[in-house]
Formats: sequence, C-alpha cells, structure tokens
Amino acid sequence: MVGAMALPSQAAQPAGDPAAADGAPDERTQTRAPDERTQTGVPDERTQTGVPDERTQTSAPRARPKVLVFSKTAGFRHDSIPDGIAAVRKLGAQHGFAVKATEDAAVFTPGKLAAYDAVVFLSTTGDVLNSAQQTAFEDYIGDGGGYVGVHAAADTEYDWPWYGGLAGAYFDSHPAIQPATMRIEDHAHPATAHLGTAWERTDEWYNYRANPRERARVLATLDEGTYNGGTMGGDHPLAWCQNYEGGRAFYTGAGHTKESYADKAFRTHLLGGIQYATGAVNADCRPETGYTPLYDGNGLDGWQQAGPGSFEESAEGTLTTRGGMGLLWYGKRQFGSYSLKLDWKMASADGDDNSGVFVGFPASDDPNSAVNNGYEVQIDATDVDEKTTGSVYGFQSADLAARDAALNPPGRWNTYELRVEGERLRVYLNGTLINDYTNTDPARSLTDGYLGLQNHGDGDEVAFRDVRVKPLAAEPPAARK
Repeated sequence: MVGAMALPSQAAQPAGDPAAADGAPDERTQTRAPDERTQTGVPDERTQTGVPDERTQTSAPRARPKVLVFSKTAGFRHDSIPDGIAAVRKLGAQHGFAVKATEDAAVFTPGKLAAYDAVVFLSTTGDVLNSAQQTAFEDYIGDGGGYVGVHAAADTEYDWPWYGGLAGAYFDSHPAIQPATMRIEDHAHPATAHLGTAWERTDEWYNYRANPRERARVLATLDEGTYNGGTMGGDHPLAWCQNYEGGRAFYTGAGHTKESYADKAFRTHLLGGIQYATGAVNADCRPETGYTPLYDGNGLDGWQQAGPGSFEESAEGTLTTRGGMGLLWYGKRQFGSYSLKLDWKMASADGDDNSGVFVGFPASDDPNSAVNNGYEVQIDATDVDEKTTGSVYGFQSADLAARDAALNPPGRWNTYELRVEGERLRVYLNGTLINDYTNTDPARSLTDGYLGLQNHGDGDEVAFRDVRVKPLAAEPPAARK
C-alpha cells in the first residue's frame, strides 16, 4: 500500500542570528523606480507555450529546512525590515525551519548558500550583489534552491535581467499607503489557501513594469477600483509563484508596513510562500490562462447528482463529498480535447479518504455508467498501486516516485490537471506529470464525454474547489446517446 507523503518535522527550531545593521532608514517617499529603463521580458530562454513542462521537479527539502533572510539595501530602506525578520523567525520556530538573518552579501557563495533551502529577499533595494555573488545565486537556484521576494525585492538589481525574471517583475511606482482589496485567484497554493475570494488590507501598493501572468502562476491581484493610484488596469498581479531555472520562486508585493507582520493573515501568506520555496509544500506554479470555471463556489448550475449521496457546498467555495456511492457530473456539455484543472484535499479526521475524477463517459443518471464506460483518476491514499492517488483506476498506476514527491498530505490542498488529447490522458499533480495513459479499449473513448466527481461513501470526505476547463483543440463530435 502506498501512503501520502508526510511533511517535514514540525519541531520548533532556534531563531536565526541577528541581522547586521545596514544604515539608518531613509524616510523619503519613493514614488518611482530609480532606474527608468524598460523591462523587456523574462530572461529565461525556455519557451512558455501553455503546454505543461514534461520535466518532473522532485527535489525534496531536508528534514529541517533552513531559510536565509537577506535584507541588504542600497536604496530606500523600509523601517518594517526588523518586524519582517522577527516575523520569519517566529514562523520558523512555530513551523519547523531554522532562520538566519543577514545583510552581509558575502554569504552568497556556493558553499554558504548550499546550507539553505530558500533565501528570502526582504525588501532589499538597489544593487546588493556583485557579479560573483550573482553567479553563485544563479547556480543555487539552478540546483533547486528557493527564492521568496517580499515587497521591495522587486525594487532590486535592475541591471541583472536574470534576477528580474526570478522576481517576476520590476517595481515601477506606487501611490500613498491606503486600503485596497486583493482578489484571490489560487486557493490551493499555501500562500493563499487560507484566504477567501477577497482580502481587504492596508499597504503600499506597487505598480510593476511588466505583467508576469504569461510566465508565472498569479495567486492574487489588486482590484484597482478599490483604491487610487493603480496603473496596470484590469489585471494587476500582486502575488505569484513560478518554477524558475530549476528552482522555486514566490513573490508578494505586500509587506511594506510594520503592521503587516503583526497581521495573522499576512503572516500565513508569507509562511505559505516560504513553505513552497523550501519544498515543504507542493503547488502547481505553471502559468495558467484561458480557463473557464465549471465550479467556482457560486452555485451548482449545470451540475447534477447521479446515484446516492451528495456534495455539501461551503461558504468558502468548496464541495465536500457526503455519503454515496454517487457521482456529481457536469451535464451542460461534453468535452473532447481539453485541460481540466481542479483543487482537492482529503478532509476527514483520519485522512484515509476515497474519491475520484471521472472523464470520458456518456450522459446517464446511473453512476455505474461512468465506471463502466469512462475513466477515473483516483484519489485514495491507501489502496493498491493501480487504484491509489494519481492512478487511472484499475488500468494504470501512477509513477509512484513522482507522485509521492509531488503529493501534499491529507488536510492540504492539491491540484490535478487532467490533460486529454485524443485517446491520451495525462495526469499532473501539483504541476508534476505522474501518469501518461493511452486508451486502447474500443468500448471506451476519451475523444468525447462528460466530467464528474465521485462521492464514494460514508466516512470518505474529499473536498473540491475551483473546477475549471480549457479547450485544447476542436470541439468534440456529437454527444453519445
């Protein structure tokens, strides 16, 4: 039997060393980036075409992750930096990672950086690393290291295009500190899973020189209609993540004020970014565009229940299985070549739950029709290989090593992508390819059919949220009768 992968130890770690002083804070109001040169794009030479990266990122964090907090400034200095360092130290003590804080760039050598699972650039500004230190950091990320950029990390190293790609975007300008509303796009990433659809808070809101959406997974945006001074229009990303040059990168534009680091919601946001960067929690950080919601928490229009049991909706926009065995299926249309994404977690107290996602079945009020005519991508921590999480149930096991490295344990959100093209079904878990199956059964077909979520039975509680789909080719042929 194959079980879910456990998180690193949650034992408390000692606080890091004190940060070195780097000069008195500059209280001048910064309204424009110091360098007016135009950002021309991400320096990563890999082409982002919307097709999932076939490479599997399976590097695991060490048993006791170590985090370096780097807060050197060569421009404006934020007086919230000491509060930020204290917050990361406290998070480390509470969640099992060691913290070292410094403003000495001499730590950026291959040998010294190798001791850390992630480096936090905490409101750094200006040119903070020399060329040798930059090379060492590039190699560190290339070897699977993690990066967390906080606020003015985007106001850093304008002459180093590789860093601009890592951060995701360079700072452009900002209005005065004021309240605004952030809109949450990703509810599975640990930095935003605790938030609702809207997050109202007061901060200094950055405008950026470029929009990172085409090369990073946007987690949250700013609603420019809720404050004054936004310049990016209807799409204003503020937090995002990405797989970058072999490593993991997370950035949040929040965190200017001292009050941010005393706010529980912001601290959880920061913690999630650190946990992603260290590899303690997995997430799908590939760029995501062009999806249409099938379920977004606003009712079950188009969905119908086949068989016994039900799904319980929550105010947080989740669907949780209740009883069974039945199937909640989307009956408005069938699907052919498409990418289906959805977030799920095992939700019962013991974490031993069972459910699945069905594809390629004909319309029917009998849930067994989906079993007998379609394919199920399984969710189950403790069954045999070909019937456990990531398997095409009863037909093909997942790649267990890749699956276990990508899987978050019960109680945490995971993201599936089911990518159907012709008779080929690929399954991605948190951005990692874990199964590649081709149908050869003439009695079944993936070229057209409906989509559904299984409610397996009493005691099996699996929660779903944010079910969305994107067509990949021409519409399927006429619906099967």
